[in-house]
Amino acid sequence: MRGMGNMGNMQKMMKQMQKMQKEMMEAQEQLGEQKVEGTAGGGMVTVVVSGHKKVLEVRINEEAVDPDDVEMLQDMILVATNDALDKVDQLTEQTMGKYTKGFNIPGF
Repeated sequence: MRGMGNMGNMQKMMKQMQKMQKEMMEAQEQLGEQKVEGTAGGGMVTVVVSGHKKVLEVRINEEAVDPDDVEMLQDMILVATNDALDKVDQLTEQTMGKYTKGFNIPGF
């Protein structure tokens, strides 16, 4: 009957894994509900993205629109978008990092 103790430990471990999986799914859902802003040009361009890296909004201050310098506006949009995405990566690490520490899980 020595093996019965191991079976109980295995069941306990499986329950813990299921609980952790549920918590991870909830955290992932909450992450998607977050909105993160990236800015460029001192706030001339703002890009808002979700925690799932979907662009939700782009705001451009009318002073940033110069028909003679469209490249500058394009650069500011690019910088603001990358700033927002970098912030989402940081938020994801803060939110999901406690679940993925020590695991090499693709996508986290």
